[in-house]
Amino acid sequence: MEVTKGEGLKKRSCCAGCTKTDFLPEASFENWSSYGKALGQTWSRFTDRITARSPEDYELHEVRARSGHEMKKNLTWWDLCWFGIGAVIGSGIFVLTGQEARDVVGPAVVLSYVVSGVSAMLSVFCYTEFAVEIPSAGGSFAYLRVELGDFIAFIGAGNILLEYVIGGAAVARSWTSYFATLCNQKPNDFRIHVSSLASDYNELDPIAVVVTIIICFLAVYSTKGTSRFNYILSMIHIVVLLFIIVAGFTKADTKNYADFMPHGVRGIFAASAVLFFAYVGFDAVSTMAEETRNPAKDIPLGLVGSMTVTTAMYCILAVVLCLMQNYNEIDVNAPFSVAFKNVGMNWAQYVVAFGALKGMTTVLLVSAVGQARYLTHIARTHMVTPWLANVHAKTGTPINATIVMLTATAIVALFTNLNILSNLLSISTLFIFMLVAVALLVRRHYVPGETLDSDRNKLAVCIVLIIGSSIATAAYWGASSTGWIAYAFTLPLWFLSTMGLWCFVPKARQPKMWGVPMVPWLPSASILINIFLLGSIDSKSFMRFGLWTLLLLVYYFFIGLHASYDTAKEAEVSGPSSVARVEEGTVGK
Repeated sequence: MEVTKGEGLKKRSCCAGCTKTDFLPEASFENWSSYGKALGQTWSRFTDRITARSPEDYELHEVRARSGHEMKKNLTWWDLCWFGIGAVIGSGIFVLTGQEARDVVGPAVVLSYVVSGVSAMLSVFCYTEFAVEIPSAGGSFAYLRVELGDFIAFIGAGNILLEYVIGGAAVARSWTSYFATLCNQKPNDFRIHVSSLASDYNELDPIAVVVTIIICFLAVYSTKGTSRFNYILSMIHIVVLLFIIVAGFTKADTKNYADFMPHGVRGIFAASAVLFFAYVGFDAVSTMAEETRNPAKDIPLGLVGSMTVTTAMYCILAVVLCLMQNYNEIDVNAPFSVAFKNVGMNWAQYVVAFGALKGMTTVLLVSAVGQARYLTHIARTHMVTPWLANVHAKTGTPINATIVMLTATAIVALFTNLNILSNLLSISTLFIFMLVAVALLVRRHYVPGETLDSDRNKLAVCIVLIIGSSIATAAYWGASSTGWIAYAFTLPLWFLSTMGLWCFVPKARQPKMWGVPMVPWLPSASILINIFLLGSIDSKSFMRFGLWTLLLLVYYFFIGLHASYDTAKEAEVSGPSSVARVEEGTVGK
């Protein structure tokens, strides 16, 4: 039977019912016999998918068509800028600043924000080029599929989803903390203690669940409506932050800065790794590229503009907090509110708590919009059930994906304490941003079917050396508290690897509309900083990260691999341009 381009897959994914075929429509899951046969071909299917790359046009048109209805293109740079501010300001400064300043770094927390802000800005540049060139709701998942192939994209996708669920849960629990301050109560007064559960999971937070449910209703209603609600709240929030800065400086005491770096340089980087949480919301903005009127103009202005404002605000607020009171006396749950109370401005704590609630509400809202679009695009590829790819005809929003993601967020927020969430989130985020920087290097220096084999091999060697030297630097930092000799080898190796890429591997592609400057230096620096910050995170968080990755692999080899393989083979009917190979760029076999 002849299949019109994209039509067959589109029809399969637009499901109205809730039967088994709605969730697992692929041939491998037709019956137990088919599934057994598919499992028997796991290795051959894996070798096929691990080298498969998705061409840009296919990702932007064929894959997008599987949602049944288009998302509405009604966002401008103004919307994106306020989405970026709303996504970021409110989470880190009100959630983790107090915790890191008191326990890890002291007043030098401002330098920690500078380090994590520089790393985030480098990642913003990488994301911006991709979002302009590949304006897809899949965000970094789509970018990785196009440049690094299906398997790497899936591992990245799993961590993207973990990032959003954990980030939303952390902010939802902090919402409860500031709500308690507004009510002149302690946060645990609104939580339910269950002694039979483990110590980090026994403070149940029903308010966090209720807030998440309300956010869910707002997110599925309308993207443009959500944008208007977001920038109204964000404007109010900026006013509150300016109040905190002005009022805080009137109560500043420079004696509190006497012991500026109580934990030394190591404390600065350890806090930076966790405070990277404060910047993670910006990647949600890249998922809105599909709904942006003019991506080439709107996305750079929205992403870079919002990140610049955010970094400046974070640094100033961190200085204010540590000047108002000694870092040892900072309250972890509601640092700014309690700080004003301790300096005699009791009434100000309520203004701060109100502003914090506004800020965290916008963070939750933008996160809800972004995570649903990630999951929608992942579902379009059938790596998860295509039922999640549906876009509602009337609202133009992915209702199914929004509900599923926020349900998971509510469950995690109900049980899990903030310190567990923040470290695990930072690992997932730094890992994803590192992959996007690698993908950008591949994009600029490699075009399938055009790049010479020798140049491709030199690119691969340079990237391996850049990543390897970065890992060695981070590992030595984590293993040795006083040594320095290894840095004399690892850092020059990183520099020479980047230099080799710059001098000996020709550029294969130039950006069409907007590009990252100083390639390969900026993407390579992003890889180094992200991996270095990973080396400052505690071992227990890496164990949880490893367990999550193991679960991802189990799911992939038993379900995701076979579903995406069947979908890719069916897509080949629509034309030879539907798949390319990583190693040679040839069309589907």
